[in-house]
Amino acid sequence: MMVLGPVLVLGMIFLVTTMLAVIIPSFGFASAPDIIIAGSGVFAVTVAVLTFMAVRHIRKLEKLSRSDSLTLLPNRRALHSDIKREIQSGHEIALALIDLDGFKLVNDHYGHFVGDAALKECGHILTQISGEEGTVYRLGGDEYAILMAGQLAGTLLEGACRRVIERLAKPVKVEDRRLTLGASIGLARRNPSDGSTSSELLRQADVSMYVSKRGGKMRCTWFSTAFDQSREQLKEMDDELRFALANQEFCLHYQPLVDSNTRRVVAVECLLRWERPDGKNVGPNIFIPVAEESGFINAIGLWVLRQACCDALEWDDITLSVNLSAAQLRNPEFPIQLGHILEETGFDPERLELEVTETCLVLDPVVAERSLAVLRGFGVKIALDDFGTGYASIGFLRQFRFEKLKLDRSLVVQAGEDDGSRAVMLSSITVARAMKMAVTAEGVETQAQADMVRAAGCDQIQGWLYFKALPAEEIPQHLGKRIDIPTDTMAVSDETPTTTPESSRVA
Repeated sequence: MMVLGPVLVLGMIFLVTTMLAVIIPSFGFASAPDIIIAGSGVFAVTVAVLTFMAVRHIRKLEKLSRSDSLTLLPNRRALHSDIKREIQSGHEIALALIDLDGFKLVNDHYGHFVGDAALKECGHILTQISGEEGTVYRLGGDEYAILMAGQLAGTLLEGACRRVIERLAKPVKVEDRRLTLGASIGLARRNPSDGSTSSELLRQADVSMYVSKRGGKMRCTWFSTAFDQSREQLKEMDDELRFALANQEFCLHYQPLVDSNTRRVVAVECLLRWERPDGKNVGPNIFIPVAEESGFINAIGLWVLRQACCDALEWDDITLSVNLSAAQLRNPEFPIQLGHILEETGFDPERLELEVTETCLVLDPVVAERSLAVLRGFGVKIALDDFGTGYASIGFLRQFRFEKLKLDRSLVVQAGEDDGSRAVMLSSITVARAMKMAVTAEGVETQAQADMVRAAGCDQIQGWLYFKALPAEEIPQHLGKRIDIPTDTMAVSDETPTTTPESSRVA
C-alpha cells in the first residue's frame, strides 16, 4: 500500500483530467487547456501531500528501527550511529556497557512477563541516573549501554555507573515484587586523537564488563590493553586444554578419607592433575578457571566422572567423592549425562558423592536445587565442600539438605588456635548432626588437629596427616587397613595442599 496507494491516486487524477479534457469542451462548459491546468494543479497538490506523508512515515520507520520495542530506549544501531556522530564532532567519548547480574534467575523463577517488566524498570532507573548528560540504550537481552561525550565524559560516566551499582544493589520493585538484580559494568573511552571505531569502543567496554563479572560482579572496570593480552593467553590455554583432553594428558589422583573411629579408609576424593608432555605440571588453580570461563569444564568434568567411576569400581565399596563446578551444576543436561556414565560404567550411584561449594549454589539457587533433586533421584549423595569460607547459614543448609558437611581447612586450623573459631566449628558440627549430616574435617595436617576434630565429633578426617593424593594404582593397598601411625610416604608431600581454592577443586 505504501507504493501502490500513491500510484493509484495519481493515476486516477491523471485519468479523470484526461477524460474531462476530452468530454467537457464539447458541451461548452470549459476549454480543454483550462481543464488540463486545473488537473495539473490538483496533481501537484496531491504529489506534495503524498510526499509529506511519505517523509513523515519514513522518519517514523527510521525511529522504530533505532528503538528497542520493549523499553522504547535507543537500540544498538542508534548507539553506533551516535558514536560515529560524536567522533565526527571531535568530542571525547565514554561508553559504559551494563549487564544485569541476576536477571536470568528472575526469568527462571517468575517468567518472562515479570522479566520484561524488570527490564523496563531498569531502563527507567538508568535513564533517571544518567540525566541529561548521558543517553541510555538497550542492546538486547539484559544488556544496556550509557554514552556520554564532552571534556568530562569519563568522570561523569564513572560517577553515574557507581550510582547505578549502588541503586541496583537494592531491591527493584516490579509490580508487587521486590527483585534483587545487581549489575556488572565495563567502561571504555575514546579521545579525539584515537582511531577507535564504534565497534572497537563497544568491544572494549564488553571486555571490561566481563572483567567486572570475573572480579566478583557489582563493580565497574575501565578498559586496559592488558585485558586483551590476558584474553590472548586465556585463548591459548583453552586451546591447550582441548588438546590435552584429546591426547590424554589429564590424570586423576585420589586422597583417602579416614573414619574417625575405625581409622580405616572409607572414601576417596578425586583430584585432577594436568601433566604436560614437556614435563611441566599445571595446577588446577590455573587451568580450571580458564575451562570454566570457556565452558570446556563440562567436557573435562564428564571425563573426570567417567574415569573416576572406572577407577573406583573395584575399591571395596568405599565412597567416591567428585567435585562439581558451578557451570556443571547450571547445565540442564548434566544429570542426564551423569546417568549415562553410571549406566555405562556400572558404578553404584549410592557410592558416588558429588561435592559442591557454597558459591555454586548462591549464584543460581533455583537451578541448583532443581539439579540436585534430580541427582538425588539416582541415589547420589551431595556434600557441601569448603564450609566456613562463604555464605552458608542454617537456612541455607536446610534448603539444600546435604548428606555431608566438609569443614574447610582454614576453619580447622583456626579452631586449633582461637577459642572463637573453635566455638564456630563445634556449633557447625552440632547443627550438621541435628540435620543428620555426616561431617568431614579437611586439611588435617597434625596429630593435635586430628585429636581435636575427632573429639568435636567429626565422622571422617582428610589431610596430609594420613594421606596425600595418590595415583589410582596405589589406593587398593590401603583399603581395609587400620591407619594409626602415618608413614613417611603418607605424611610428607611436595604437592600443594588439598585445600586449594574453589576453582581448583571443581573437577
